[in-house]
Amino acid sequence: MNSPVKIPFLSFIQLDRKAKTPIFLQLAQQLINAIQRGYLMPGSKMPGSRTLSELLQLHRKTVIAAYEDLHHQGWIAIHPNKGAYVMDNKTKSERPYDALVSLAHYPAQTGYAFKQSSILDDPFEQTACNYQFNDGVPDIRLTQIHYLSGLYSASMKRKNIHQKMAGNSLQDGLYFKEQLSNYLNSSRGLHIAKNNLLITRSTEMSLYIIAQLLIAQGDTVWVGELGLFTANMIFHKAGANLKTLPVDENGIDVDYLAEKLKTTPVRMVYITPHHHYPTTVTLSAPRRVKLLQLAQEHGFIIVEDDYDYDFQYDKSTVMPLASADLAGMVIYVGSFGKSLAPSFSTGFVVAPQNLINEMQKYMGILDRHGDLVMEQVLAEMIAEGDIHRHLKKSLKVYQERRNHCCMLLAQHFGHQLSFAVPSGGLAVWAQWNIPVSLWKLAKDCRTKDLFIPKNILYQNKNLIAMRIGFGHLTTDEMQRSLEIMSGCLVQ
Repeated sequence: MNSPVKIPFLSFIQLDRKAKTPIFLQLAQQLINAIQRGYLMPGSKMPGSRTLSELLQLHRKTVIAAYEDLHHQGWIAIHPNKGAYVMDNKTKSERPYDALVSLAHYPAQTGYAFKQSSILDDPFEQTACNYQFNDGVPDIRLTQIHYLSGLYSASMKRKNIHQKMAGNSLQDGLYFKEQLSNYLNSSRGLHIAKNNLLITRSTEMSLYIIAQLLIAQGDTVWVGELGLFTANMIFHKAGANLKTLPVDENGIDVDYLAEKLKTTPVRMVYITPHHHYPTTVTLSAPRRVKLLQLAQEHGFIIVEDDYDYDFQYDKSTVMPLASADLAGMVIYVGSFGKSLAPSFSTGFVVAPQNLINEMQKYMGILDRHGDLVMEQVLAEMIAEGDIHRHLKKSLKVYQERRNHCCMLLAQHFGHQLSFAVPSGGLAVWAQWNIPVSLWKLAKDCRTKDLFIPKNILYQNKNLIAMRIGFGHLTTDEMQRSLEIMSGCLVQ
């Protein structure tokens, strides 16, 4: 086996023994190029002449001649009894090639201009605080990681998976689509088959494909006055003209939309009707019916994002709009496995087959293979009933955390804060009844080891509110977090 020290030289030195250029000059030129490109870094030791001659099958005197040429040009320094070293830029030298050696360092910026987008700036922040709020995510600690990894490992060893991974067919995920369509039909009242499903990596990817396919420059897209920022970013970047609908305790104001439709053509309405983001309110039944009627009458698309359908605590379940859509006006977007570890979650789109066929063309460019092993694991979890058992167990924990969070909010803040106990989801929408600078509150809390990210804060002249996620916090962590926020509020 070749020494790791020798391998790089074989990769960048190719000598042509039939060329007119002497071999020692070819070797010198290729070593210079290696120094320029960073294969041989400044200060690194060169192989001995005997070692390099044996590696390249050259006479030792040929290597010595090449080294001497490099030394005279200032590329290497030869120290008696120590060896040859690539010249370090820090060493004073009058050689004319110092500028070329800088090629060993990767450029700090491009040499060309390109468009930069403020729309797509990452709104998420990182922190080292021990306590933190978010907009409502599951607790990975409730997931049986060892069990999931065992399923994944077992799936990886199957021969049929190896065959699928070696191919490039877009049909290799049919088993997962069959299981997922059955699951969605039974849990959400849909009436779909596997051909009505597009599997994506995430809800964001689903929305991106929808936007690229269905939105043209200048199309009007209506969203909630307070809405999901990532969806708004995607639509805006696709060229949409975003307009906002008022939101109250019954969800988006459909009557307001109906009035606007009299004078303004609409391409799409994006909604999160089950638990409106960020306020968590549910779109009422009369408004659901009217929205479907308006879509059929005016021909606009309804994109229904059911981002947290799995987290429902009330016995009465509200079905998606897609379950009552008879005219093919609703595109249903969601994620499966959200209660599992993030890596075990996947996105999906439900739509009529002709649209799915067109969306699949985009997936063929963005993510042709997908994650076949993960899809196999998720399909088996559905088939074996594991996903139902996990949801039932985790829902009990999340409901207890919701109740405890609401109890602590009332205990620590009383009439200073107004909120409704959410019927589902993993976050509470809390509105302040007192004047408070949320940015200052977040800054003060951070000094006390509690991180409040800016994406959950909503403050303008008419509103002071925040979306407090409870799903990822134990009761003790919740207690300590709200104690810190309460202490910072009175400072």
